[in-house]
Amino acid sequence: QVQLVESGGGLVQAGGSLRLSCAASGSIGSIHAMGWFRQAPGSQRELVASIGTGGRTNYGDSVKGRFTISRDNGWNTVSLQMNSLKPEDTAVYYCAADRMHLLPPVDYWGKGTLVTVSS
Repeated sequence: QVQLVESGGGLVQAGGSLRLSCAASGSIGSIHAMGWFRQAPGSQRELVASIGTGGRTNYGDSVKGRFTISRDNGWNTVSLQMNSLKPEDTAVYYCAADRMHLLPPVDYWGKGTLVTVSS
């Protein structure tokens, strides 16, 4: 089992920045991909960014060029630097980890952290 704990959410004005972090514990040796999803009220959960074993990254179209995902050498911490935030980025952000490719169904989820961007 893998436990994921997010931190860093909060309230920020449009144009501002936030950095989310996800601390992983447990059987982290089984992880091959981690990432961030988000879910706004009334919307489906969507992929924000992911990172694989070789460091390959993938971003949702709406955040490309604004968000950057990174991790430490292991899978202990994955971060999401969010710049130029927009009100439409408001959502609960969930950290996710998977033993393969971070495709549904994802193996592990954090409880989420709320990001609110005011206009």
